[in-house]
Amino acid sequence: MKITKNYDLLRNALQERRQKLASLINFPAILWSGSSIARNYPALKLPFRASSHFLYFAGLPLENAAIRLESGKLELFLDDALPSSTLWHGEMPKRAEIAELIGADAAFPMAELKSRGMGAATIAIQDNLTAVQQSQILVACGAGRHQPLASSKSPAGIDLELTKAIISLRLTHDPASLAELRDAAAVTVAAHKAGMAATRKAQIEAGVRAAMESVIISQNMTCAYPSIVTVHGEVLHSEHYYHPLQAGDLLLADVGAETSMGWAADVTRTWPVSGKFSATQRAIYDVVLAAHDACIDKISPGVEYQNIHLLAARIMAEGLVDLGILQGNVEDLVAMDAHALFFVHGIGHLIGLDVHDMEDLGDLAGYETGRVRSSRFGLGFLRLNRVLRSGMLVSIEPGFYQVPVILNNPETRAKYKDLVKWDELEKFADVRGIRIEDDILVTEGGREVLTENLPTKTLEIEELVGVNT
Repeated sequence: MKITKNYDLLRNALQERRQKLASLINFPAILWSGSSIARNYPALKLPFRASSHFLYFAGLPLENAAIRLESGKLELFLDDALPSSTLWHGEMPKRAEIAELIGADAAFPMAELKSRGMGAATIAIQDNLTAVQQSQILVACGAGRHQPLASSKSPAGIDLELTKAIISLRLTHDPASLAELRDAAAVTVAAHKAGMAATRKAQIEAGVRAAMESVIISQNMTCAYPSIVTVHGEVLHSEHYYHPLQAGDLLLADVGAETSMGWAADVTRTWPVSGKFSATQRAIYDVVLAAHDACIDKISPGVEYQNIHLLAARIMAEGLVDLGILQGNVEDLVAMDAHALFFVHGIGHLIGLDVHDMEDLGDLAGYETGRVRSSRFGLGFLRLNRVLRSGMLVSIEPGFYQVPVILNNPETRAKYKDLVKWDELEKFADVRGIRIEDDILVTEGGREVLTENLPTKTLEIEELVGVNT
C-alpha cells in the first residue's frame, strides 16, 4: 500500500461515520479487514480485498488489520511490516503513520486485540480464516459468548444491533463516498466507450474485455466484479471470453470499475459486433430502453423500489405484445409473470463499497424490516425492496434474454402456451440477450444518473462502435 494522497476529506468523513455509529449503539464494535488467500502456494496470493464494513470506517484497504469502535473513537490494530519484507515489497507505512492518516485515537499491534474484545459486537466476514480468528477472540473474551460467530446473514444479539446500525449508515452516501463513486462511474464510462471502439478489430470477446479493463487499470482502479463481456447475453453472469465475434452478434458488456478505496460502479451496455443493429435487435433493444428510461424517470425519494421493478415489467410486457411475442392484457401478463420468461431478474440493487452493496448481509440490507422475498418467478430475484431515500445509489438494469433452459422447458411451454406466440419469437433468434444498466443517485429533487455520459440510444451506440474503423 502506497500512501500518496491528501486524506483530509477521508479523515473527516471517517470521524463523522464513527460518531454516527456511536449515536446508534452503546457497546464496542470490532471489525476485521481480512487476509489474502494463497492461490497455489503461500507466497502466491490472490488479490486482497478488505471487508467493506471495515473499509467504511477505516478508509484504507489494510490487510490483517482490525479496528475497535466505541463512543465515537477508533483504535487501530495492525502489525508493522517485518524488515525482511522490504526486499520484496519495498518500504511500507508504519502503524503510527496509518493511524494518523485515518484519524485513529490509538494504535496497537494485533496481539493486543485479545485484551480489547470484551463485550464487543462484530460482523463475520467472508474470509474463513479471519472468521475463525474473530470467533476465537470474542469467545475467549467472554461476555456471554460461548459459540462460534454466526454468519453475517444471520447475526444475533448485539451483532444484529451492530449490523442494523451499519446498514442504516451505508444505505446513503456522504460527500466522501460520493466523490469516490463519481470517479468509479467516470472511469467505467470511459471503459465502455473503449470497448465499443475496440469491437470491430477484436476477434474474440477477450479482445474487447482487454480494451475495457485496460482503461480501468490505467486509472489505478480494479474491476468491481468479474467482467461480463459476451456474445451469449442469455448467460446472465458469463465469465468466458473465448467466443469469436461474428457479424450479426450482439455483444453484452457488464463491466464496472472499483476505486482504490473500494467504491464501485456497475454498468451494462449491449451493442452490435458489426456496428449496426438488425431490425429485430433494434426492436427488442428499444423495448428494453423504454423500460430503462421510464424506471430512471420514476426514481425519487419516497418511491417504492419494488414498484419501479413492476413498472419495468409492465413496459416489457407491453413492448413484447406490440412485437407479437406475447398476447393478452398487459396487467394479466405481469400477474402471471409471462414477462419474466424474458426479463428474469430484478430491476437492480444498491451500489456502494460492494457492487451489490451489503449483500453479504443477505436481505437484511436490501429489504425493509418485515419484508421477505417473493416466491413469484422473476420477482423473487429482486435484490432491493425498500422505500428510496435521498443519498441512495441504485442500479436500473432491465433486460431481455432468451434462456434455453427456461423457454424450452415443457412445463413452461404448457403454462404459457396461450400467452407466448412461439412462432413469432423465432423471428428474434438473433437476440440472445440485451441489458442496459446505469447507476442512479437518489437526490432530494429526484435523481442524478452518474453514468449519463455513456449513450444508450441505438444510433449513438452504432457511432461509438464505428469509431476508428
